[in-house]
Parts: sequence; structure tokens; C-alpha cells
Amino acid sequence: MIKFKESILAVLPIAVIVLILSFTPLAKLDTKTQVTFGISAIFLIIGITFFNLGADIAMSPMGEQIGSTLAKSKKIFVCFLMGLLSTIAEPYLTVLAGQIKNVIKDTVLIVVVGVGVGLFLLLAVIKIIFKVNLNLMLMFFYLMIFAITALVAYKGNQVFLPLSFDSGGVTTGPITVPFIMALGLGLASTIGGRGAKENSFGLISLCSVGPIIIVLIVGYMINPE
Repeated sequence: MIKFKESILAVLPIAVIVLILSFTPLAKLDTKTQVTFGISAIFLIIGITFFNLGADIAMSPMGEQIGSTLAKSKKIFVCFLMGLLSTIAEPYLTVLAGQIKNVIKDTVLIVVVGVGVGLFLLLAVIKIIFKVNLNLMLMFFYLMIFAITALVAYKGNQVFLPLSFDSGGVTTGPITVPFIMALGLGLASTIGGRGAKENSFGLISLCSVGPIIIVLIVGYMINPE
């Protein structure tokens, strides 16, 4: 019931706004479209409820267990594959890739973004193990983003600038976030030390930086048409 209430609070405000706008000159939706949207919103609430329930029951405990096992075995390179595969399975990324086929092949974008998440998830795990300062890492990588952005803009591939930041946004999807957060918590709890749980913070922010940098690099390497 709690998950159902959370889903309603997440979907209902947006659905109400859209339905209100549909009766104004701004949208002008016909009755069939309004009814279809209302029914779709109901199914969306139900779907999110079951997904969140599944994430709590299976995905989060699985991520914590994997993180704990990795910390003991010290085979942290596996994190790269986990980041890659979880991102490829992200539905948001598939939608984004389908919308920009005329700029870059959808398969190429999905793989590139997955590699970016995998690499930076590996860096995030290294941060937890060696207790590296998160602020310094983020400052360094965002300075790198600004530098590469300037190079891409100078080369004339401005279309890759919004695409790169949208690629970073898709890593905050419903599959990637619960798994990465649980993985970091499992790692930090197993390693222990002062502020173990606080040390798991920042994984999502680091993993979001990866796709931005990788897509910008691809944009710099591609010659503008």
C-alpha cells in the first residue's frame, strides 16, 4: 500500500496538469486522447507500484550482496560490467537513442553511454575503497567537461552538447539508480571504517558524469557534416 501511495504521488500531479491543459487552447486534445491518457496514467501507477516493490524486494538486496561480495573478493573490475549491462537495460536510454538516430546510431550511443557508466562506477568503487574526497573528484571531472565542451563547440558539433547532458540524465533511471546505490552501500558497509555509510554517497553523481564526458569525446572525434 505504501508503494501504491508513492506511485500516485509521483504520477497524479503530472496527470492532473496535463488533463487541465488539455481543456485549454494550449493543447486542444480530443476526448479519445484524454480518455486514453487517463487510462494510461492508471496503468502507469500500477506498473510503478510493482516495479518499486520488486526493486525493494530483489534489486536492492541483490546490489548490497554483490557489493559486499566484491569488497571481500577485491575483484572490483566486475563493477565495470555491471555498470555497462545495467545501463544498456535502462529504458530511458533506449528512448533517447531512438530519438537521435540522425545524429548518431542508436546502438553506438547505448554502448558508449554504458561504457561511460561502467568506467565511472569503477572509479566510484575505487573512491569508496580508498576513501577519496568526492568534492575533489567532481570538481576535476566537471572542469574536464567544460574543457571538452569548449573543444566540441569550437569544432562545430554543437548538437552533441545537449545530447551529452541528456545521456548523463538517463543514468538516473529506475534500473540504474537502485542497483548502483545498493551496490555502493554494500561495499561501504563491508569495508567499514568511520562514516562507512556516508562514504557510499556520490555514486550516482559520478556515474552521471561518465556518459557526459564519453559522449562529448565522441562528438569531438566525429567530423561535423
